[in-house]
Amino acid sequence: WQRMLSGRRLDILDPSPVDVELSDIAHGLARVARWNGQTQGDYPFSVAQHSVLVLEIFAAQVPDASSKARLYALLHDAPEYVMGDIISPFKAAMGGNYKEVENRLLGAINLHFALNAAAPVAIQRQIKRADKEAAYHEAVHLAGFEIEEARKFFGEPALAAFDLEHFEQLIRPWPTREAHDRFVDAVDMLATTIHSQS
Repeated sequence: WQRMLSGRRLDILDPSPVDVELSDIAHGLARVARWNGQTQGDYPFSVAQHSVLVLEIFAAQVPDASSKARLYALLHDAPEYVMGDIISPFKAAMGGNYKEVENRLLGAINLHFALNAAAPVAIQRQIKRADKEAAYHEAVHLAGFEIEEARKFFGEPALAAFDLEHFEQLIRPWPTREAHDRFVDAVDMLATTIHSQS
């Protein structure tokens, strides 16, 4: 069990959607640093900010995506509010159990927001592509990667930085409160749209 600031107690191995709170997710993600904190800027580049960046890239790549698809994209790393951001090579080395726990937690989070436990496979692929593009831009603009090095790890981005509206604002690391609030606002906006459509 992990006690959350909201007062909820979350069973990490058997999480219930009832114990998921947006305030806890936003609080945690705004304080978890991407790239183990090895980024330029006055603030760490948080997972909350990365999530908003992935949403923006996903929306630009799949302009006709539904609000539900966009919410899946925004929440793709939400389990990290409990589990932290572990870099991909470590996840691979840790093997299946880590991924299982992460997927169960993501399923509970998705259910809490009235989504299916898992996004449809086609949407998962589109989110993965947007996630890799976000990682490419973060690597080049924040984490000191050469362009060729970033291409090797993350592939050639389909979307140039200048094609993404407000890119400079999205890539400049936000203070914790701003990252928290912008993540909450994005979730609230999408959840409200989904609710009004149902």
